[in-house]
Amino acid sequence: MLNSSPQARAGAGFDRTAFTIDWDKRQATCPRGNTSTWWSPVSQRGTKAIVVKFDKETCRPCLVRDQCTRSKTGGRTLVLKPRDRQEALDHARAQQTDEQWRARYAARAGVEGTIHQAVAVTGMRRARYRGLPKTHLEHVFAAVALNLLRLDAWWNGHPLDRTRVSHLARLDLSLAV
Repeated sequence: MLNSSPQARAGAGFDRTAFTIDWDKRQATCPRGNTSTWWSPVSQRGTKAIVVKFDKETCRPCLVRDQCTRSKTGGRTLVLKPRDRQEALDHARAQQTDEQWRARYAARAGVEGTIHQAVAVTGMRRARYRGLPKTHLEHVFAAVALNLLRLDAWWNGHPLDRTRVSHLARLDLSLAV
């Protein structure tokens, strides 16, 4: 998943990648050069994590504070995964900006869409019959049914899947009519 911090979602300010992490010294350095004052391994919802905090006295007079944290009184806080996981996550997120990665992921998304359609339309999570010959025949029939559905959608120009419309949007559409 992409970085979901408020700074990363807004596309402005300093997200976690703007901070330099020194794993050996157990401290982080902000983009302005200030170092963290607190590094604590914790367990959050059963998952190991590391909480890194910057002193509020350092962050409060900072000129770019509004680009760094939403806290009105405290300093910036970072939540990291253990070192090996965090480095792997950072590497994976860096790869996601590459066009080759996006092309490979587009193929994966197509396969996942096909699997979703097979499960939703034909109920392929469980076989209805016992025995390999009957189960194989059920799979063949399910594949034929999916191919016929896709051909019908292609010939008639219908999208394969409906896009989700929220309850609020449906209400708005019903009021507009």
